[in-house]
Amino acid sequence: MSLYIKDSTGVDELTITGTREQPFKTPAFALFANITNNGTDAAEPKLFVFKDEENDFVEITASALKKARKGAEGLKKKAIKAKEQEAKLEQQKLENAAKQMAALNIKIEEDKSLPEAKKYKILKAYGAVGERVKVSGWVHRLRSNKKVVFIVLRDGTGYLQCVLTGDLALAKQTLDLTLESTVTLYGTIINVPEGKTAPGNVELNVDYYEVVGLAPAGDEAFSNKIAEDTDPSILLDQRHLALRGETLSSVMKVRAAFLRAIRRVYEEEGLLEVTPPCMVQTQVEGGSTLFKLDYYGEEAYLTQSSQLYLETCLPSLGDVFCIQESFRAEKSHTRRHLSEYTHIEAELAFLTFEELLDHIETVIVNSVKYVLEDPVAGPIVKQLNPDFVAPAKPFMRLEYKDAITWLQEHDIKNEDGEDFKFGDDIAEAAERKMTDTIGVPILLTKFPVEIKSFYMPRCKDDNRVTESVDVLMPTVGEITGGSMRINSTDELMAGFEREGIDPKPYYWFIDQRKYGTSPHGGYGLGTERILAWLCNRFTVRDCSLYPRFSGRCKP
Repeated sequence: MSLYIKDSTGVDELTITGTREQPFKTPAFALFANITNNGTDAAEPKLFVFKDEENDFVEITASALKKARKGAEGLKKKAIKAKEQEAKLEQQKLENAAKQMAALNIKIEEDKSLPEAKKYKILKAYGAVGERVKVSGWVHRLRSNKKVVFIVLRDGTGYLQCVLTGDLALAKQTLDLTLESTVTLYGTIINVPEGKTAPGNVELNVDYYEVVGLAPAGDEAFSNKIAEDTDPSILLDQRHLALRGETLSSVMKVRAAFLRAIRRVYEEEGLLEVTPPCMVQTQVEGGSTLFKLDYYGEEAYLTQSSQLYLETCLPSLGDVFCIQESFRAEKSHTRRHLSEYTHIEAELAFLTFEELLDHIETVIVNSVKYVLEDPVAGPIVKQLNPDFVAPAKPFMRLEYKDAITWLQEHDIKNEDGEDFKFGDDIAEAAERKMTDTIGVPILLTKFPVEIKSFYMPRCKDDNRVTESVDVLMPTVGEITGGSMRINSTDELMAGFEREGIDPKPYYWFIDQRKYGTSPHGGYGLGTERILAWLCNRFTVRDCSLYPRFSGRCKP
């Protein structure tokens, strides 16, 4: 028997006859086809391979035949393995079908003879060992082990390991359960066996449960929507689902604890919380970053800062603060910029520049202290940022002119690739390098008049610079900026003129100097930047519930 092989036009399929008119593509498959079609006892055929130079089929060489035999043996083993796998899958299908049929006959019913279950949130359920409880939440993790099903339930307050056994594990309702389905589970809270670990060191021995909402399986399954290697832009499109992940939700819990902590500090420091408007007709940080809007036919803006309004509260309410959204129309895609961010701002009256610096230190140090003491947020910070070192007073004081000298001495260049000189704005990269190298919190003070806002007063001992401060933290850079405020009407008007700002819309701000001026100062803290520092996040986008930046305004 003879079989023919032609690489250019042949086909490796079992239905091919192997004639001159219908050749195989490879010698190995020709031998494999002969064995498959005629049995293992079939005589080995003669193989003829097409040679272009001969323009005809010639008998295969001994070395090529040896190689073909080895290849045919490999194809045979592969075919046997595929057949075994197919049989295994078929058996699995039969077993699953039988399991499904059996599961259909299992009814999940509550045993009314059991004690009435007491409703708990997961965090509170940790302390209910021995009690029959009722907990509701989302299926965070799901796995089966023979006749046992393990569910990790999530409700926002914590995670609870739940164990289903017997008919509960075998019922169709359980077989159909999917990640992110909502369920209500009934059972007894028990301590986990010695040597095992679980959230709260307890687990729920489930005796009954109800499906509240079944999440989809297949292509629409949650795990297909949010995968570890998903592109960041897609994750932002799916932010409503990504927030269910452990890291993002943990950062949000630290965020809540930080806002509680800073309010506590402000109460201790005697500051009153106020809520200024977000729609304004004045600028604070420069016109180029204003978001404009039509306000009933008038031009208005989304606020860049609530500072000016806070200043107006000082005569009637004393020292004040606000926690409010601020908006900056910066087309910046750096890891520390957002177009909308939560701005913590404070204004204080009758204090010196040094007293303002001391106050800022106290607010940062004590707020972080309270976050780390929080029973929920403290362990999260430890987990996300194990090397975090809480700041301690006093911070390093570094004047702008000395920072310029430091940058020159360390051969760090400005954005034009030149040596820094007095009057240059210290951009993020250089600022970060300096801060990370020094390695401690820095109060960077006394910036030149030309690179600071119109409302900042000049220093009495150096007319070139202002009573201004940026707080710089290792690994994140600037988290706070502040200054004393001009308290002289003439100085303020000169500031307006220098910046080319029409003073008319600011009549109410000017009146603060006219009707009983006072020395006063304030500052703003970027919540997301502080959280990035606390939680060791690469970008502030991870620290905002739904981040807004250039090109991103959904979902």
